[in-house]
Amino acid sequence: MAKISYYTEEGLNRLKAELVELKTKGRTAIARQIAEARDKGDLSENAEYDAAKDAQGLHELKISKLEEVLSNARVLDESTIDASQVSVLSKVKIKNKKSGAEMLYILVSEEEADLKTGRISVGSPIGKGLLGKRVGDTAEIKVPAGVLEFEVMEIAR
Repeated sequence: MAKISYYTEEGLNRLKAELVELKTKGRTAIARQIAEARDKGDLSENAEYDAAKDAQGLHELKISKLEEVLSNARVLDESTIDASQVSVLSKVKIKNKKSGAEMLYILVSEEEADLKTGRISVGSPIGKGLLGKRVGDTAEIKVPAGVLEFEVMEIAR
């Protein structure tokens, strides 16, 4: 059974746009590569043709995987999210108890995660450790570097 993933409206639209791009421009570019390689002569000894056909197979695989993800994608209604505890799409301000550093993260699906913009996956160690916590709770999270303790300072939608 396929895994249902939850997305923001923006994240789902980004995936749909990527699929359209792959199906139109991507397929056209690969068809052009195959045609150019075919024009170069004998296909039995044509490495460019083989490489283009391999690229076509990988491209079609990427399209089918993205179609599967989209078929199991659901948009999260932000108005139904309980802001009293950490969940998907929560904006969480946490404080590292050891260093005193404060960080602000938004918990999102794995496909939407981008640490540079402060969006972490609910499947990451920190994301998993924060799920279900409330303001004032302490989360002990096992990360590759050891165990970190974070205090939940604030939760918003």
